[in-house]
Amino acid sequence: MTSPMTDSAVTDAAVTDHTITLSSSGLTAAEVLSVARHRAGVELDPAAREQVASVRAHIDALAAGDTPVYGVSTGFGALADTAIPPSMRHALQRSLIRSHAAGAGPEVETEVVRALMLLRARTLASGRTGVRPVVVETILALLNAQIAPIVHEYGSLGCSGDLAPLSHCAIVLMGEGRARDRDGVERPVPELLAEAGIEPVLLEEKEGLALINGTDGMLGMLLMAIADLDELVRTADLTTAMSVQGLRGRDSVFRPELHAPLRPHPGQEASAANIFALLEGSGIIADVAAEGSRVQDAYSLRCAPQVAGGVRDTIEHARTVAERELAAAIDNPVVLEDGTVTSNGNFHGAPVAYVLDFLAIVSADLASIAERRTDRMLDKSRSHGLPPFLADDPGVDSGFMIAQYTQAGLVSEMKRLAVPASVDSIPSSAMQEDHVSMGWHAARKLRTSVENLRRVLAIELLTAARAIDLRGPLTPSAASAAAIAVLRRNVQGPGPDRFLAPDIAEAEARLLDGTVLAAVQEVTGRLA
Repeated sequence: MTSPMTDSAVTDAAVTDHTITLSSSGLTAAEVLSVARHRAGVELDPAAREQVASVRAHIDALAAGDTPVYGVSTGFGALADTAIPPSMRHALQRSLIRSHAAGAGPEVETEVVRALMLLRARTLASGRTGVRPVVVETILALLNAQIAPIVHEYGSLGCSGDLAPLSHCAIVLMGEGRARDRDGVERPVPELLAEAGIEPVLLEEKEGLALINGTDGMLGMLLMAIADLDELVRTADLTTAMSVQGLRGRDSVFRPELHAPLRPHPGQEASAANIFALLEGSGIIADVAAEGSRVQDAYSLRCAPQVAGGVRDTIEHARTVAERELAAAIDNPVVLEDGTVTSNGNFHGAPVAYVLDFLAIVSADLASIAERRTDRMLDKSRSHGLPPFLADDPGVDSGFMIAQYTQAGLVSEMKRLAVPASVDSIPSSAMQEDHVSMGWHAARKLRTSVENLRRVLAIELLTAARAIDLRGPLTPSAASAAAIAVLRRNVQGPGPDRFLAPDIAEAEARLLDGTVLAAVQEVTGRLA
């Protein structure tokens, strides 16, 4: 996992002065990413504030009544039947947050924490939870001051909400716990709040529960994974096209008439169209066609659209689930439009957990087929004329031999991470919470898979670029030439062995910052 100090997608250069308005109707995925990754500011819509205040007045009336209401005048979980007198309710909310802030292990990334906080504020602003406006406004103040609560890797079972992670955020609202400033330096929470002019919140009835009963952590990580995989599946189309040229493959299998008319999967159609366009004008492909000696290429080339297309379609299903969850108001109990406060099970993370696991599966398979293409380019018996391991002087030089080892290690780990977390469940809370989703864990392992996929594709990019260079004087497609030109700014072409790890890191960085795809887009004019 990346550390909170080195979030891959959040840098000083990425900080924006853009401000998002949080209304009762919620947020878009792009707005969540803007706040989480680019540190956009957030303000509460006045109409949403008024609605939140109105619902809170109703909760205050219930709190003053004689009828026990779960989460308002009772205990929680297995203690739901225990009535709490008014004099002890502040202590009840405070104790809830303190006891539930029980995470352990490494810190999670700042972008995850920011998404977690924003998405909880989104639900609180919906007017379905019964908190006071000051609770929402204090969360937004923390985000705007770039104060990041310290949240740990372990503690959520993905049911009853991401309880421990959200509690580690909520305890900072109370002026307690641990947090880092905008520069990533841990400082005392009272000092951070005072510096930002933020008053600690004394939690009233129901507010502690409302702060922690959501699927916000797993949803935030799902939204970020979808955004990353949108880029990486396009990158895979590029590296495939480059490998096809490096291996003197054919472009005929990517023709449009072989896809939508015969097998109408939208993702397959898009991927095949991308690869076909990325091969346009390739002198290498033209030479292969003129030679006419081979009828079929290996599956890792010929079936690339079917695999990458399945990845695309899975991403689209995950996007549908994420959009539905973004439109949800997750809390227990929840305040209905008629004022009824009622218990429910909407905090169960199963729908989100499933698609997080689906994405880990397809990420592993996309990496696996990329590694097979890389290995083929290094094997002199299968590479159609390339030197062993693309070495300058085989025997003296090892070329890209160990780069493929690194790829294989990454893919092997991704296959292990593809084992679903959502099929597991360990009962908790004295068997009251007897089935849980493990969605947080599905999200955490997916983040590692996404990072590994980027590294696998970076190594294929390096390998294919070297193979294409070795095919000279035959020329690649303009799109491939543009990608290679980006690499060659800091990565040398074919030659004697050199320190290879920095080259891999450079390729990964150029995929992460979008430079390679941007150069290709400029040439092709489109990349679906």
